[in-house]
Amino acid sequence: MSNFILIFVFLLLGILLQNLQRFPKNAHKILNWTVIYICLPALALYYIPKIKWDTKLLFPILVTWIGFTVSYLFFSFLGKKFGWSRKLTGCLIITAGFGNTSFLGFPIIQALYGNEGLKTAILVDQPGTFVVLSTLGILVATLYSKGNSSGFYIVKKILFFPPFIAFLLACMMNVYGFEFHTYFQVAFQKIGSFMTPLAMLSVGLQLRFDRKSQHWKFLSLGLFYKLIITPALIYLLYVVLFHQNSKMIQVAVLEAAMAPMITASILAASHGLKPRLCSMMIGFGIPISFVTLLFWYFVVQFI
Repeated sequence: MSNFILIFVFLLLGILLQNLQRFPKNAHKILNWTVIYICLPALALYYIPKIKWDTKLLFPILVTWIGFTVSYLFFSFLGKKFGWSRKLTGCLIITAGFGNTSFLGFPIIQALYGNEGLKTAILVDQPGTFVVLSTLGILVATLYSKGNSSGFYIVKKILFFPPFIAFLLACMMNVYGFEFHTYFQVAFQKIGSFMTPLAMLSVGLQLRFDRKSQHWKFLSLGLFYKLIITPALIYLLYVVLFHQNSKMIQVAVLEAAMAPMITASILAASHGLKPRLCSMMIGFGIPISFVTLLFWYFVVQFI
């Protein structure tokens, strides 16, 4: 319960701080940098070396790969059928194809399932969401905008991204059965513990509600795909088709139901893919997701 209180307190605090003129307008960028470049690598280095790998771990890892692939097929089809602009199609593919599996996902999953659930959430996020965003996400953003990014640029962006480096290092440590000294592990755990308040404060600072926009029907469609279709797809595949019924699968379904990813929306907006709609997907998606996540939480209890 204390974790949920922490989530809403810092989310509300971020929203309130938006209205203070003296508060730095770009404070969320510093918070994002801290979470992405410090907290996430620390969590990866603490948890991943302890994970016992088996084929079942593919289920959480593939959540975003499946969700984004279907998003591409779904919105590409609708875009061609209804004559949408490439920028609108690209915007929906990216913003609806990626879930907030770390900033929102980690604290929520940790609150519901503890540290064991967090281990699964990290698998959804690191080899899943992060890798897909850094490869297919950048590729789609480039193809649906006027910009050009070479293959070398994409590879360089992946290989030199600190969380990805930490992920690879943690995987190698896991393979060779190596762990850091206790002092380092305690430090990584403490650093990672700052992720929840910083992430929720950042989300609160970035929430925007544009009531005058002309994108309402596209917003509804994008959120319907992200909050309803994606988790339903993962549920049908994992529970109904493959007959999986573990806590790991519960976490996988809930991670699939997370609100649109802030970083993915920033990526789409930076490529000129309907920036206002990108902002709306975040501004409305996050608060609405708290309701839909409650629905999916009750659904997975029957797994």
